[in-house]
Formats: sequence, C-alpha cells, structure tokens
Amino acid sequence: MEELKKVLEGRPVLYLATVEGYLPRVRPINHYMVWNGRFYIAMGKHKEAYKQLLDNTNLELTAALGENDWVRIRGTVNFDTSAEAYAAAFAEMPDLKESFSEDTGKRLALIYLDHISAMVFDREDNAKLLAKF
Repeated sequence: MEELKKVLEGRPVLYLATVEGYLPRVRPINHYMVWNGRFYIAMGKHKEAYKQLLDNTNLELTAALGENDWVRIRGTVNFDTSAEAYAAAFAEMPDLKESFSEDTGKRLALIYLDHISAMVFDREDNAKLLAKF
C-alpha cells in the first residue's frame, strides 16, 4: 500500500469508473487517501457515483503517471462510518470541510477498497503489481 501511496503522490486526479445499469460511467475525483493500511475515496452521498456503488460495489480507478505510464486500481467498496476515518479524511483533505457541513446540507461518504489490485502499465503493456490483497 505504501508503494501505491508513493506512486500517487502529486497525482491529484484519479478517474473513477462505475456502472449505471449496463452503461459505464467515468468521472474525475481528487479526494483520496491511504489511511490505516487502506485506500479510501471520499464523495458526496448525493452523487450518482455513490448511488452506483451502492448498487454495484465493483470499481476501477486510473490515472496517468506521465506520458507513457498509468496506474489502474481495482477493488470492491466498503463504507466506513467511523469517527476516526472522518477525522483522518478532514485532516488529510481539509477542503472537504467546506463542501460537507451543516451549512451545505451535503453528507460525505468514505469508501475504502477491499480485494484491491493496483498495477502500473506502460505503452508496451508491461505491468508491475503494486498491491494485491
């Protein structure tokens, strides 16, 4: 997991792929963290992506690591509602406090991945496994 965290340093945008019915949906996300040995993403409970993950807990994330390399992260989602996870998310990503507060009425979901597979690929289709558990 530490190697994945290191690869993602300085990569503010990941692209999240979900399924809506039978159609693929992809959107950028920039709120993610490695905490307590797990890879987390944060999103609003009002978002369609959140609703899609409630229906189908499989997801994929990807990001370009430069001109020739990219990372692909696959897993199944779990929803963490612990106060400790929320405290860690607000400490790691303080801008979440502005978007998810009593003033906005929006609620934050913290999602961590299980059955994770993270790999780096290059243009020649060489792959390097970063994490699998």
